[in-house]
Amino acid sequence: MTIARPLRHPDTASAHTMTKRGWWLVVCNVLLPGSAQVLAGDRRLGRVGIVATLLLWLAAIAALVISLVTPQTLYTLFTQAASLWVVQLVLIAYAVLWVVLTLDTLRLVRLVKTSASARGWIAAFAVIVLVGITGTAGYASLVAGSARGALGDIFSAGPSQPPVDGRYNIMLLGGDAGPDRDGLRPDSMSVVSIDASTGQAVTIGLPRDLNPVPFPASSPLHALYPDGYGYDDHCDVDVCQLNSIYTEVSLYKSQLYPKAKAEHSDPGIESMRDALEGATGLTIQYYVLIDMQGFADLIDTLGGVDITVSERLPIGGDENLNHVTSWIKPGTQHMSGYTAQWYARSRHGTSDYDRMARQRQLQDAILKQVNPVNVVSKFQGIANAGTQVVKTDIPQSMLGYFVDLGMKTRKLPVKQLELVPPLIEPTSPDYGQIHKLVQQSLAPATPKPTGK
Repeated sequence: MTIARPLRHPDTASAHTMTKRGWWLVVCNVLLPGSAQVLAGDRRLGRVGIVATLLLWLAAIAALVISLVTPQTLYTLFTQAASLWVVQLVLIAYAVLWVVLTLDTLRLVRLVKTSASARGWIAAFAVIVLVGITGTAGYASLVAGSARGALGDIFSAGPSQPPVDGRYNIMLLGGDAGPDRDGLRPDSMSVVSIDASTGQAVTIGLPRDLNPVPFPASSPLHALYPDGYGYDDHCDVDVCQLNSIYTEVSLYKSQLYPKAKAEHSDPGIESMRDALEGATGLTIQYYVLIDMQGFADLIDTLGGVDITVSERLPIGGDENLNHVTSWIKPGTQHMSGYTAQWYARSRHGTSDYDRMARQRQLQDAILKQVNPVNVVSKFQGIANAGTQVVKTDIPQSMLGYFVDLGMKTRKLPVKQLELVPPLIEPTSPDYGQIHKLVQQSLAPATPKPTGK
């Protein structure tokens, strides 16, 4: 007698046979969804289940092969809204199909004909696997939907930019829009220059009190400030320095950048791009603006960050340390978002350069917390917080490339160039020297000769 006959036409009077048959069917449904129907039920439904399962396996194998051969292609595929929509749809459809197949399998088992001792175990096994697989597919679909929404909110749909001199230069602004601030003001300014081939990165930090600041001839601000912004205290705000450019243009000169909004930017950001290009001598293709106020929510979502504190800093209080609520003590600490925010913003007893360094330290600590386990388990919160924290004009079409490039960058040491005293004098900068320092920092390391 073939195995198909007792499975399709069992001896229903034998509890032993029906129990054995029941286990066969639920296990077959787990190993190859649809096979239970082919063996004992609706063959057409079974074929649909088997074909869907095989296609899913083939897609997984193809993704694995692509990740090994050309990972950039896979990153690009899964950072596009259309691809994520397809993934979401497929996961929902497969979850629904799995529910239908499992319920139909339990119908075919005929639990009332199995032995009383096995009846509960067969049903429990089928339901547990059903909940596990459909729950996983449902959560994955939710993640895909959240990713699609977050990517669409954060990244632009603009055209990609080619590398300049083999590098991508990205302006990184750390802004603060806290409750005691009138609007957002960039307090931390740097340019991250990345080799387009190797991923070797150099971070160039600029002080907020840099002045005067030159603009490229192509900038609309060059005609207004031919000798540089802040030269001879010439500006339209109370303090003439690098980070005041954002405020001045946002408040009084937004008409100079009429295309900014359409290009996923704003006039203040574009003026800072011009300023940093003039100061460093680099062409800046993209910007990333990080709102330090929103960092608190992101840090709490990630479960906090580990920071090594070098000196005691106050939480709360005024410039005379009145009404300080508590202190951040020296040593390695696991900080909540609230504490980390004060760590980055605190001005008391330290210089602006110290605060710049703390903000970059906090940014680095957050990047270390973004590991696969954290991302998968807390993706919904990260996506929601991310849309409040990050603004950029990096196009969605370039995400796959930059993810792949970032993987290379993580394997290499990041070079640092801090344009602060004593290396330069912010209030009387020598831009010839600054441009030379920048170019020297970008030069690849020369291997040391080995003696024979």
